[in-house]
Amino acid sequence: MPRGRRGSRVSALEGGREEEAPPAADAVPSVLWASGQQPEAAAEQILLRGIFEIGRDSCDVVLSERALKWQPIQPERPTGDSKCDFLRKEEFIELKDIFSVKLKRRYSVRQQNCGTLLGITLFICLRKEQNKLKDSTLDLINFSEDHCDTWFRQFQKILAGSTNVLAHSLHGIPHVVTATLHIIMGHIQPVDVCTFSTTGKFIRFGFSAMFGFGGRALALAEKYRWMSPNQRMDFAIIKTLAKLKPEDCEIAFLPFNSSQDLEERSTEGSRKSDCNDQWQMTQGQFLNVSIMAIPCLCSVAPRGLAPNTRLNNGSMALIITRNTSRSEFIKHLKRYTSVKNQFNFPFVETYTVAEVKVHPRSNSSRHNPEEEDGPYETTSGKSFPWNIDGDLMEVASEVHVRVHPRLINLYGGRIEEMIPK
Repeated sequence: MPRGRRGSRVSALEGGREEEAPPAADAVPSVLWASGQQPEAAAEQILLRGIFEIGRDSCDVVLSERALKWQPIQPERPTGDSKCDFLRKEEFIELKDIFSVKLKRRYSVRQQNCGTLLGITLFICLRKEQNKLKDSTLDLINFSEDHCDTWFRQFQKILAGSTNVLAHSLHGIPHVVTATLHIIMGHIQPVDVCTFSTTGKFIRFGFSAMFGFGGRALALAEKYRWMSPNQRMDFAIIKTLAKLKPEDCEIAFLPFNSSQDLEERSTEGSRKSDCNDQWQMTQGQFLNVSIMAIPCLCSVAPRGLAPNTRLNNGSMALIITRNTSRSEFIKHLKRYTSVKNQFNFPFVETYTVAEVKVHPRSNSSRHNPEEEDGPYETTSGKSFPWNIDGDLMEVASEVHVRVHPRLINLYGGRIEEMIPK
């Protein structure tokens, strides 16, 4: 049974001061941690299970894909006891409400190390009346370094969000066991990789990018890191939709030549791209520009953000969304969550390309700090947010994206048959 300083908890609202807990019945009030209904848990995958002290009780704690649940461990009684059953009622918090985690330690002046481990502290954002948010904490007490380290690492992975669309596209589902089986069975999958550069300067490698709405939403979400990943992304999307506006830019692209051998393109790609007569150009007001070398399967897009491309066919999907009304754009976004064709709109254009150059031509005034979704000021002037594989990149000028066929080999399998048609 875990042991620790019984009944102590930290309050984020009271400056982190430790205080004695109230009597056992009020040690961890249900009204703070449990909402009216539990999240759907019928077929949830259990990630971790262990014993922690919560409040003054030793509890059986279960971490699933959607929630953290705990139940006091009570000795079995020979006869039924309704009061005992009531005390063993399961409580929970949804993972989307957790916005930070840290190891809880007790420090002493005499100690030279990092202090005595007490357990794990979860920082939780609770919604109160009138859409107000309140911070609170939950202490999971356990003295075992290995036990707490395992749980701490898992919480960190969860709080990091789920932007690894590459793993999802490789395995069909973001599932650790499936990935492990591919490694054990030696399934090797070559994958196309993109390079991103600006004014001849290399920026980074990547697999997907969004400019416009996708970049603005991510830039806004990054300013609310204190929220949980799901909360801040939902908030950013809603607020970006409320201030929806297009970007004036010029897009040049080199159409994909399917007749050219992939190995030939890998060795002669840079020379072929110099043929100016092959480049095509479009310009205007665009709400969003997506450039993707992989299907980008994810939980919100079961068919993928770019369902018409593949992992290693040497091409990228260029998806251009021209300026339209907010209602029509929302209809387009909603199509991603279904099996319907999300590109079947007059304002959406799709191309299969080998290279893309995006040149913003915004004539808007200098950035107002109060406008959270506007252009960003850097030392060199105005910059624009890009969402590259879920990472925010701020670039002030033209971005050149080039695909490199089958550049790396990863463990995985072909998933064309898994993508709904």
